[in-house]
Amino acid sequence: ATAGEFYANGMVGERFAIRNSGATAVVEGIGDHGCEYMTGGRIVVLGPTGVNFGAGMSGGIAYIYDKYGKLDSNSNLEMIDLETLSDAEDMHELQNLLKKHHAYTGSPKAAYILDHWQDCLPFFIKVFPMEYRLALGKMSSEDKAVKRTLPQVN
Repeated sequence: ATAGEFYANGMVGERFAIRNSGATAVVEGIGDHGCEYMTGGRIVVLGPTGVNFGAGMSGGIAYIYDKYGKLDSNSNLEMIDLETLSDAEDMHELQNLLKKHHAYTGSPKAAYILDHWQDCLPFFIKVFPMEYRLALGKMSSEDKAVKRTLPQVN
């Protein structure tokens, strides 16, 4: 998708948001290979992810509600970083997306998270593609050192 918004009160199938380049979506779980080759947009997943999440992801941002701590083992970490939500702008964006999701779908899960925002916030993981971070100039000095040691493919 190149634009638009999608809200689903339920789980979606495999390869959700593959090659997403600009759309925003909030769903309650996804199958394998989510956000594969994603280049832009915003994705929020309020439940489980299948294996190989974020493979080839070079842009956009995903927020995953990872209550059971499985995202790390389900993700393809070659091109993405997983980080806790600490930026106020990210928190504001996520909260607004959850409000829209609840308004459009009546999602009990979104309602619960919004009603218990401070308790649920630590379970959200921001998926930040390394290439996107580099393009935004937000790469840490440690990330830059690792990036310089990796062989470049032409």
